[in-house]
Amino acid sequence: MICAVRVAICLPTYNEHENLEPMVTALGEVIAASGLDATVLVIDDASPDGTGEVADRLANRLDWVDVLHRPVKEGLGPAYLAGFRRVLAGEAELVLEIDCDFSHEPADVPRLVAAIRGADLVIGSRYVAGGGTRNWGPIRRAVSRGGSLYARLVLGVPICDLTSGFKCFRRQVLETIDLDGVDTKGYAFQIETTYRALRAGFRVAEVPITFTDRETGSSKMTRGIVLEAITKVPALRLAAARRHL
Repeated sequence: MICAVRVAICLPTYNEHENLEPMVTALGEVIAASGLDATVLVIDDASPDGTGEVADRLANRLDWVDVLHRPVKEGLGPAYLAGFRRVLAGEAELVLEIDCDFSHEPADVPRLVAAIRGADLVIGSRYVAGGGTRNWGPIRRAVSRGGSLYARLVLGVPICDLTSGFKCFRRQVLETIDLDGVDTKGYAFQIETTYRALRAGFRVAEVPITFTDRETGSSKMTRGIVLEAITKVPALRLAAARRHL
């Protein structure tokens, strides 16, 4: 058995009707093969394509699957925060984030859990040795790398992949970093939570992963999400500096 602690895997969804059941099935196979004591929480933001109904059917059939229905789509950040609060009300000691579109490989979940032995937050990283991306064009690759480098330089932190959404938190991290104060809605949420963990003195490690572009469904990236990330990064640094005045 890799890890005896209880693990909660948070899986946010919006219009993932085609991906959800295969992803839950894949996670179930990984959980069984690795011996993880894990549950999956599907967090659905009122998907109009019926994703929520698929989630309910899975939860009725599988006792390790739970569903959190949210009334409106507010973005990735609020969905994860709602999921974190739900699992922290239980006994989970480790909390994972993973995308539903198979851009993150379910088979890598045990690697993140194993790496938490030497850290408080583990990030599945595209930009450390051994990591990478698949099925991306040069423009998207440049935007992603540039965004991570921009955040790293502005915030002055050593993390190579600050925008990664494949993460494993110790419970204590989420209980410490003031979830009520996290106000980012898009991918800047990943930057903010990692930065807050670092500022609180937690150990953050990166393990290499290969990120594969989705084959089914549509990307949730928008100009607004990119703009939020650009503006939020210096705001985070400024807020941290003010707290030391």
